[in-house]
Amino acid sequence: MTAAPDSPARADTDTGSRRVPAPVARVEAHETTEVTFTVNGTRTTVDVPPRAHLADVLRERLGLTGTHLGCEHGVCGMCTVLLDGEAARACLLFAVQCEGAEIVTVEGLGSPDDQHPLQQAFSAHHALQCGFCTPGMLMSSYDLLANEPDTAAEDLPEAMSGVLCRCTGYRGILAAVSDVAGAYPDGVPEPRGCAPRMLVGRSSAGRSGDAPEDAATTAPQPSEVRLPSGPPSAVVDVTSQLASPVDRVWAVLTDFDLLARCLPGAQLVESYDEDRHRGRATIALGPVKLSFEGLAQVVERDPDAHRLRFHGQGKDTGGSATAADVVLAASPTADGGTELSAHADVHLSGRVAQFGRALAGDVSRRLFEQFATGVDEAAETGSVSEVRLGRRLRLAAGAARDAAVGAVRRAVRRVRSRRRTTG
Repeated sequence: MTAAPDSPARADTDTGSRRVPAPVARVEAHETTEVTFTVNGTRTTVDVPPRAHLADVLRERLGLTGTHLGCEHGVCGMCTVLLDGEAARACLLFAVQCEGAEIVTVEGLGSPDDQHPLQQAFSAHHALQCGFCTPGMLMSSYDLLANEPDTAAEDLPEAMSGVLCRCTGYRGILAAVSDVAGAYPDGVPEPRGCAPRMLVGRSSAGRSGDAPEDAATTAPQPSEVRLPSGPPSAVVDVTSQLASPVDRVWAVLTDFDLLARCLPGAQLVESYDEDRHRGRATIALGPVKLSFEGLAQVVERDPDAHRLRFHGQGKDTGGSATAADVVLAASPTADGGTELSAHADVHLSGRVAQFGRALAGDVSRRLFEQFATGVDEAAETGSVSEVRLGRRLRLAAGAARDAAVGAVRRAVRRVRSRRRTTG
């Protein structure tokens, strides 16, 4: 790993005491961008998605797991770090906002061999039990004593109220902070654990000054899909009427490249064999964009019954994961068209699971409805229009409009199909 060079195009501007990052080019949800900052004395460059927050980057990319994540809403204070000398919630900061910043985490406050006075005081006063809030408490108290060293003892409960604890009762914490404040009336000593070192996280997207260049490697892709046990987050059943004949629809279902393009926001990245395919899917839920990379594996293919079953799984860089057992079945209709049924058991974990079963079901149903429209178009023309390729799923009042437009298109295709048959 090598130190990242300075980038004039990303140079910061200085507005008084507030550091304002220079604007950069737009980055799509599934793309990444490089950000350079200094963490605990080590200049580091990480290649991150634009919406990855600082806490995840510190933990997953740089291995600094002392920064804990609690509520991820900026309420509990567990993820408090120092950003340019002031306390900041790492869960509320995008990593891309920290270009050029000086960041100190609890690992930089002190080391086992050279503890900071605050760490020593917390140990002496037993200011921790489970320890989950301790990093946030240490960094918050350092910020308080560094910037307001004359805080009176009676004001400490309010001054330290930005970090929540559920097991100590705060007395030991307040005693430790008061002890250090009394010992250092002119300001707490500087952090003692900041020194250049190699930072290696759980994934390989980070680069730091002391690491070898070839340390960054691509995370291995799963060789097969394993569905989680337990009930699914949502069960989806969608039946669509297509104008195209069943043989053409089946030809689309067995062409994974074309099949992937029928799904809004999806694309095939690589095929390992006829049954295993790696792909990417991007979904927008209002302002929230999710980009999943993963594997789809065909587990059943029945040409006579026109039935295809596959398992899929994908992970998002923000910590969300999805898995699904999908069954697609096509059957001919009396008018020469096709009835396409889709059944999916959808499993969600991570942040995406917080949307709830109802929303997960609605999103999945809408996806399959748009997917059926794409399959009908592909069966009719052999391709999917650029308009569809550029679309992303959006939950909005436009759902009714899309349904009406789809109905008109299906009617037009049905008429064209009948003309060819009678002609």
